[in-house]
Amino acid sequence: MNKSSIIGWDIGGAHLKAVLVDVTGKVLAASQVYCPLWRGLHELDLAVDKVLSDFNADKHVVTMTGELADIFQNRHAGVMQLAQFLQKKLAGQVKYYAGKQGFVAPNEVEINTANIASMNWLASVQYLAQNVQRALFLDIGSTTTDIALIHDGKAQVLGFNDAIRMQSDELVYTGVVRTPLMALAQKIPFAGQLVNVAAEHFATTADVYMLTGDLPLADNIADTADGAEKTIEASARRIARMIGCDAKGATISSWKNLAYAFKYAQMNQIKQAMLRQISLLEDCLDLSIVGAGAGSFLAHELANQLGFQYEPVSNFIIADKLNVNNDETINMAALCFSSYAVASLGNQC
Repeated sequence: MNKSSIIGWDIGGAHLKAVLVDVTGKVLAASQVYCPLWRGLHELDLAVDKVLSDFNADKHVVTMTGELADIFQNRHAGVMQLAQFLQKKLAGQVKYYAGKQGFVAPNEVEINTANIASMNWLASVQYLAQNVQRALFLDIGSTTTDIALIHDGKAQVLGFNDAIRMQSDELVYTGVVRTPLMALAQKIPFAGQLVNVAAEHFATTADVYMLTGDLPLADNIADTADGAEKTIEASARRIARMIGCDAKGATISSWKNLAYAFKYAQMNQIKQAMLRQISLLEDCLDLSIVGAGAGSFLAHELANQLGFQYEPVSNFIIADKLNVNNDETINMAALCFSSYAVASLGNQC
């Protein structure tokens, strides 16, 4: 146990993310574990054990979105059950990130569940705002996209809960792994025609980005739509079903072209939400896009399309120069940026 370090935990509905930092904020280790929480708390038990087998500390800070899993009756119950589980599971001091309320102790969770629920994005923005005066933060994950303006070193956002954030386009339910393709478009161009898209969970965005080559297999750790393998051929088979075809009915190149059509449909969804946020500024001449998450490659492409400077979130992660796996650790911490952010903020409390 390292008494000079802290673990930031982000308990998601599909993934558990954890980052270990020292007292100076240097990242020492990072991990993402597939954790389909909708199957039950035993999945979280296994995922936490996996992290703790790799690294540990005597201080823990927690943020979460997992309270949305449908094993919980509501958000309040979800936050409470997750906090109660973690209190038994984690040794040492445990605190919970409650957004604008800061960090709260276990005995304060019950009166702060609304502030704790789905607040991981704010931890990221709050940390970034300490390091950059003006930016548009774009965290494109496996399931959702968080968009937040930072202006004069402060978060300039309208919403602090999912309902308002969704209505204000600060939370867009689209991601690069788990999003069903039927959520991207009802019609899609294919072979010179505009064809209808099946309203069926035949394929996900992971298939799109496997076919385009944008998504490393290491970042594609969720189950496929049909439970089958994660190969180019299998992704082609699944994406073909979305337009009522079998993969053998066209070439792999044709299915890759279809994947690009879905990619651009998703990019347009995110771009419209970005433009809504940017329109709140009087001018955007010095605005930069800071990209995070498994879909940071999309953030980079969108910044280029809109003519803004792009900065990877890894630029704001403090490296441990003595770590022999430094690049790998930084990349994983960037993928788990909310965990890194909450750990860094936890060092300050």
